[in-house]
Amino acid sequence: MIEPNPKGEVWIFAEQEDEHLSETSLELCSKARELADRLGVKVGAVLAGWNVRELSYRLIAHGVDKVYYVYDTLLEYYRTLPYARVVCQLITRHKPQIVLFGATPLGRDLAPRIASEMRSGLTADCTDLEIGDYTEPKTKAVHKDLLMQIRPAFGGNIIATIVNFDRWPQMATVREGVMPLGDGDPRRSGQIIEEKIEFSDFEQSVRLIERVREKRKVNLKGARIIVAGGGGVGSKENFKLIHDLAGVLGGAVGASRAAVDGGFISKEHQVGQTGTTVRPALYIACGISGAVQHRAGMEESAKIIAINWDKEAPIFGVAHYGIVGDLTKVIPMMIRAIREKE
Repeated sequence: MIEPNPKGEVWIFAEQEDEHLSETSLELCSKARELADRLGVKVGAVLAGWNVRELSYRLIAHGVDKVYYVYDTLLEYYRTLPYARVVCQLITRHKPQIVLFGATPLGRDLAPRIASEMRSGLTADCTDLEIGDYTEPKTKAVHKDLLMQIRPAFGGNIIATIVNFDRWPQMATVREGVMPLGDGDPRRSGQIIEEKIEFSDFEQSVRLIERVREKRKVNLKGARIIVAGGGGVGSKENFKLIHDLAGVLGGAVGASRAAVDGGFISKEHQVGQTGTTVRPALYIACGISGAVQHRAGMEESAKIIAINWDKEAPIFGVAHYGIVGDLTKVIPMMIRAIREKE
């Protein structure tokens, strides 16, 4: 654990693969900028890799003031040990007060190892972050300007605010898609600071022999239109209606956890707290009751249409348009109307 540094910077870990920044890292830039402005400090980004220096300019455009750039052939592809060494050494050198990671598969692997090494706290899967004050219940000691780490708990039934007041840096992973992605300003200026890291034999002990990548079959985050089915669809056979409607609209197929648990469709289509968080231009919820866990993953959609036979279903509380009716009759009517317009 490093000593508390209330004037330390707000950092993000800039995740990149094949010389492309992850969208989640860019989302974190805007939130880090907001937190840093509240604290009156700079925003830093840790960028590690090989031949990825040009990515620094995109980070700066999205609100970063300083890019700590580490390049080494050992960092060309992600491996836990060398990447953890990079972040831990930079934290020790520069003493940021906040470090944020995307709650991606990479971030979920890397952040806990860093938190363990630095003996700091780590809150996983945050859906929001704020700066606030905390008063210890017993001593009444007041800790000002701490990171309020907000995330669903107990299966999404409550929203918990978690505070690390005596472990620094304050660290969190942030769920994909929950922070707005800004356009960026290419006129912004910032520093690119090249850092040198000494790797031990231990960090180099794991070698990459072969790299095999599977093409992503479902890209819910990138879809402008999503048609999602829930348990109310009734069966795997009926779920074909969801595929048909998505097909005529040129959209992606989503699902609630109930539909996945029912075996109607695979988990990679799941939207919600335990699935993917999405913000499409149009989200059509078919046979989805609207449990808080599902709403947490789609309620920021630009337009939401809900189809459900139960007029009291919670999904209508977040929908812009609602259709009360039998989806096995409503969806074929919608498909016919769309095809007639073509």
